[in-house]
Amino acid sequence: MDTSPPARDPRAYLDALIARSRTPGLQYLAIGPGGTLFEYDGGWADLRHRVAMTPATTMMAYSMSKTITAVAVLQLIAAGRAHLEDEIDGSVRTPYGPGITVRRLLAHLSGVPNPIPLRWVHPAVQHATFDEHAALAAVLAAHPKRAAAPGTAYRYSNIGYWLLGRVVERASGASFPTYVTERVLAPLGIVPAELGYAIPDPARHAHGYLEKYSFMNLAKRLLIDRELIGDYEGPWLRIEPHYLNGPAFGGLVGTARGFGKFLRDQLQPQSVVLDETARALFTEQQRTTAGAVVPMTLGWHSGELAGRPFYYKEGGGGGFHCEMRIYPAPRVASVVMTNATGCDVKACLNALDGAFC
Repeated sequence: MDTSPPARDPRAYLDALIARSRTPGLQYLAIGPGGTLFEYDGGWADLRHRVAMTPATTMMAYSMSKTITAVAVLQLIAAGRAHLEDEIDGSVRTPYGPGITVRRLLAHLSGVPNPIPLRWVHPAVQHATFDEHAALAAVLAAHPKRAAAPGTAYRYSNIGYWLLGRVVERASGASFPTYVTERVLAPLGIVPAELGYAIPDPARHAHGYLEKYSFMNLAKRLLIDRELIGDYEGPWLRIEPHYLNGPAFGGLVGTARGFGKFLRDQLQPQSVVLDETARALFTEQQRTTAGAVVPMTLGWHSGELAGRPFYYKEGGGGGFHCEMRIYPAPRVASVVMTNATGCDVKACLNALDGAFC
């Protein structure tokens, strides 16, 4: 639990974060049920060309995408087209044996392994011809052993959420990006320029950066494909535009405002995208088969700030880092998106959110 005092001046705090080279640029949004409480965008989306970060600048959301994937799955469960206790063998063949259910995948209780996923990306210029299903098959073949018996322990897994994307496709009859765009994002008034599975406009898309003096930079040749590594720009190493191989585990591209529309919906008495039953599942605390509580609901991680419980999802990877939160009791939500892998987004939200909760 973090007990540090809130930032007295959120704007000054964020200005200083950029001035101290903690990130080239960022977007921050705090919202309540009635709308925006505070919004900030500052710094640079592109250091070399001095392109400013704006509210319309898109960034990679990486694993923050998983919560949206969970919404899609829960919609299909509410419609009776999928079931929490279904084993996923009917949707995709895996090497992990029985017991891999939809519920366990959502809660990271499936025992599916989680190898380092940093190379599960491809350059943006190759996206039109990229074969996602072949990429998933290759990952499953390369990592066939479970990390734990299903249901026995919390084990975070990107592969697990990649598999949930196939569950959505089989249950809906649509591609995963199409289903989420039409059934989750569009009903919330979120347009592709704000949030989606494609870079809507390269001119408005931020470049991601690695800190020059960081372990990630030292190990970059082992962790990141050579073709994605750009040039140094001051204290930062540029990462070239790319997509994740699996949209369901980390493929969303968008803005803080786009995620803000989703968060605001979750602060309302009734959600546009989840019925009452599905919404209860969305925040239901999960347990192992032995009854031990795990820090997960069916789509959120759980945390606490100065005595206030919150739900959150963090995302980070090749040049980007972000996190979104919902504080149920004060009915406040927040999201920060940055174009630096090493930016401490958790500390950022811990410092800022207390001013609005």
